[in-house]
Amino acid sequence: HPRLGHVLLCGGAAAAPLAALLADRDPLRGAPSDLTLRLDLLKDEHSFRRNRPYDVLSPVVQRIKAEVPRLRRDAVVDKTTDLSPGALAALAYPDRIGLRRKGEDPRFLLSGGKGAYLAPGDDLTAAPLLVAVDLDGNPREAKIRMAARVSESELRTLFADAIEMHQICTWSKRDNRVVARLQERLGAIALSDRAWKDVPDDVVAAAMMDGVRQLGLRLSPGAQRLTQRVELARARGTDFPDMSEARLLETLEHWLQPVIGAVSTAEGWKSFDAHPALTAMLTWEQQQALDRVAPSTFVTPLGRKLTIAYTETGPEISVRLQEMFGTTVHPTAAGQPLKVTLLSPAQRPIQVTMDLPGFWSGSYADVRKDMRAQYPKHPWPEDPTQADPTLRAKPRRG
Repeated sequence: HPRLGHVLLCGGAAAAPLAALLADRDPLRGAPSDLTLRLDLLKDEHSFRRNRPYDVLSPVVQRIKAEVPRLRRDAVVDKTTDLSPGALAALAYPDRIGLRRKGEDPRFLLSGGKGAYLAPGDDLTAAPLLVAVDLDGNPREAKIRMAARVSESELRTLFADAIEMHQICTWSKRDNRVVARLQERLGAIALSDRAWKDVPDDVVAAAMMDGVRQLGLRLSPGAQRLTQRVELARARGTDFPDMSEARLLETLEHWLQPVIGAVSTAEGWKSFDAHPALTAMLTWEQQQALDRVAPSTFVTPLGRKLTIAYTETGPEISVRLQEMFGTTVHPTAAGQPLKVTLLSPAQRPIQVTMDLPGFWSGSYADVRKDMRAQYPKHPWPEDPTQADPTLRAKPRRG
């Protein structure tokens, strides 16, 4: 087999026993996975039988032994090597070099990207690195039936040209933060793994986009109001960018990534205000049009600006009742009547209306009776449409 031919080319005649062994079936039954047990058997079968409690398949042993001289003749004659069995096995199976995963279970990641495991109690369960020369073929996670230890220094010598440095910056769901590592990799396994310091902001920002998608948009109240205004304007047929949550999450790389800076944690994202980034999605002309179609504030008769909340039921404001004195036309926003929550002098809701003139001529009289008793220092005129708006109490009498 080409794998074993490569071992003979690199290891010379000394690699013949291992090549013959790997070319045949396992000569042991009920034995641990360690490849060196089989090589010991080939060296001295009688001594092995006396000291090892495993079933030996003698016909297989004899067949392997008979093959060794032929392979020695075919090997590179002048080639000498002191490579360990594990190193020789790695030359045959560079895609099956296994790095032990973290945890108590003897599970390994192979350099080819697949997973593998050893039976509990196997002699090699504590090996940090091994080469799996025989697997059961399970495509999800194969059982290792035969393997050999190999050292990191041997791998670095044999595969120096194949070891590559990788800069890895990804979002960690477990840590709720961006994690950056520098890894020396041989295929899928990392021979070294250390923290990557001084990661460029743009690299962190790219990884953070996965974090934002996991955590959700978490928009500030101002940013939330902006998206609501834009969506309301779009619903009325105005040409604005799509600021629905689904679309914003889909296009994070375009509007958020360039401005998120060094934010790299869930807490950092929680305190980040995306309002400027969302505003930047609008041209100056669109911002002016948005203020006309769905204004962000309502100006009271006293000239105060109150933030308009755009909810599923429509635009809303909360305002002191006395501040709306003299108003005879119900205020609107985005082509809809504002839902006005009228507040007492103590800022407690006392009436919700979408028809202020109707309230003045209707239930205001009952409200006036109750409020005059609770807040006698504040004005409660019989005809609020003729009164001046105010936030002050009535002047004291001399």
